[in-house]
Amino acid sequence: MGSMIMNIIIAQWFLRWRGRALAFSSMGIGFAKVCMPVVAASLIVWLGWRHTWMVFGVAAVVLGVSPVFLIRRSPEEMGLAPDGDDRSLASGRAAAKFKKISTEQIGDQDTTWTRGEAMRTQAFWLLVITFGIASVGVTGLNLHVFPYVTDLGYSPVIAATVMSVIASMQLASPVAWGFLAERMDVRKAAMLRFVIQGIGLGLAILSGNLFCLYAGFFLYGIGLGGNMVLPEILWANYFGRRSLGTVRGLGLLLSQALSAVGPPFFGFLFDITRGYGLSFAIFGAALIVSAFLSMILRPPTKAKISSFEFEVSSLAHNPEHET
Repeated sequence: MGSMIMNIIIAQWFLRWRGRALAFSSMGIGFAKVCMPVVAASLIVWLGWRHTWMVFGVAAVVLGVSPVFLIRRSPEEMGLAPDGDDRSLASGRAAAKFKKISTEQIGDQDTTWTRGEAMRTQAFWLLVITFGIASVGVTGLNLHVFPYVTDLGYSPVIAATVMSVIASMQLASPVAWGFLAERMDVRKAAMLRFVIQGIGLGLAILSGNLFCLYAGFFLYGIGLGGNMVLPEILWANYFGRRSLGTVRGLGLLLSQALSAVGPPFFGFLFDITRGYGLSFAIFGAALIVSAFLSMILRPPTKAKISSFEFEVSSLAHNPEHET
């Protein structure tokens, strides 16, 4: 919920620089994954685990509540336009023209969508499926990567450093993905992200070599960093600034439902096959499908009532009018 709210607010403030803005903000997640285990371990040694939980509880309240008094929901509230531009560039199509990007890549940012209207578009379901089926493997792998590495015969220290490599790339790569999304079709960037993640996964699991293990999960982490930026850019580009919270909230609900399947699904397959080969292979196939689906994404178009339909509707509601 927290990252969704943050990303929606950032999308209100940026159009041309949306990629880098979302990238910088998403680095906090990677930073936390790298640093928080060390912080937690240090606090447990210093204060004990009970007092460490108290510190985290107070910190969560402070960090979660204090921004409410500082954040402004949109630039219009302060008489400004996104990116600090002239108001003539505030619409999505004007911004697309300014960036020399086809309107097939960015929809009208001022269009208002209801949940029902969004759910009747192909773009909504393609976005949910494209990133949702890949997230099944992401959550499953993230939970099982440690036992997978130790099952290969490596020590827990090696397994922990492998996880640190993934987290480090989640911290470092979002900025690159954000800038890349500003310079090329975001759909192609999403496809590249799935391809890199798939290559890394294949390299890590097809060989028990330690170098391949590190190199594979290094590439996997780079692709995983794109997942923190590219979906948010696509949702904002396609459904605009006015209804992003409504549409993104519903999309996130469905995507998270798919994500929740990952850990038990991987565990279930492990119990049946006594290994992770099948689950990782399914994950690789999902990445290939997601790479394909990302290239057929298109911004939705909201159906407009024709002039004939408008006249018929007007006559129906005004029986005194004569034809």
